[in-house]
Amino acid sequence: MEAGGSGTAGRSAIGGMLFVCTVIIVLAALSWGEMVFAPAAFAVFIVMVVWPVQAWLQRRMPRMLAMLITTVATLVCIAFLLLLFAWGIGVIGQWLVGNAARFQAIYQAAAVWLEGHGVLLAGALSDTFNMGWVVRFVQSLAARLNGLAGFATLVFAFAVLGLLEAEDLASRLTRAGGRFGGVDMVAAGRETAGHFGKYMLVRSIASVTTGAAVWLVAWGVGLEHPAAWAAIAFTLNYIPFLGPLVATILPTVFALLQFESLQVAALVLVSLTAVQFVIGSYLEPVFTGSTLSISPFAVMFVVFLWSMLWGLTGAFIGVPVLVAAMTVCRQIPAMRWFIVMLSGGKG
Repeated sequence: MEAGGSGTAGRSAIGGMLFVCTVIIVLAALSWGEMVFAPAAFAVFIVMVVWPVQAWLQRRMPRMLAMLITTVATLVCIAFLLLLFAWGIGVIGQWLVGNAARFQAIYQAAAVWLEGHGVLLAGALSDTFNMGWVVRFVQSLAARLNGLAGFATLVFAFAVLGLLEAEDLASRLTRAGGRFGGVDMVAAGRETAGHFGKYMLVRSIASVTTGAAVWLVAWGVGLEHPAAWAAIAFTLNYIPFLGPLVATILPTVFALLQFESLQVAALVLVSLTAVQFVIGSYLEPVFTGSTLSISPFAVMFVVFLWSMLWGLTGAFIGVPVLVAAMTVCRQIPAMRWFIVMLSGGKG
């Protein structure tokens, strides 16, 4: 009995090690093949979001016309988000460049004050993180938007091909039996598409609400260019966790620079934090329901994991990947523990 138990434990340990090694290899391959895998994953996500709309249109008009309408509408939405974010960053960047000399003087005065109060690290920080560095950072962020053009083009090409083959793929899977490892792939695909559509609807509602609240706070305290701050908050809110965090910190820092007042900066920080808390803790759960309920720890983990692999694209696609994985695991009884752990017992 002891020998049998030892053998079982040994096999379990080996199986666990193989699983860990497999996960590491897959993640390394995804990181290495980012130029192909990232746009392909993003395109699959887009196809699954818009396919129900295209299927609805196809029942009322020719297939190619329905696809053309769906494709153009998708392209317009993506371009609108990218241009809106670029406009917001451009406005704030120009404002920062125009006031760089005054901000540099404020920064140096603060560094001298800290040095006078025994904070020796201030000098080193002033040499590294000065206003010139901040200006270059904002400019580089705006310049990186140009690099999204090639990525968006590849995504668009993949998405068009995916929309062309989506219906035929479902038919081929059905003829092939439709099951893989005990999972009904057609049913899982349809359920995932429904979840993705609901996820984007919820994120859009939260983004609009966040943008309006940020505009109201910025306008209320007199922060310059409230519309630009609202545009940045609206677009960044589509990236879970990281987006709202950046959309809260940036206006706070700029409020400190503009008003040279810790009280005003604290007011902006508290107000925007309250907005994000209300939206994240109350508004989103009301719209998502139990089917998209994911623990905050799991959201934060996948956002950081995928952003490490694929950068900004990964930060956006991480939660949809987790939603898809949870949808598939719901069809596997042995994986119910996975759903319960990630959804806080609501799976």
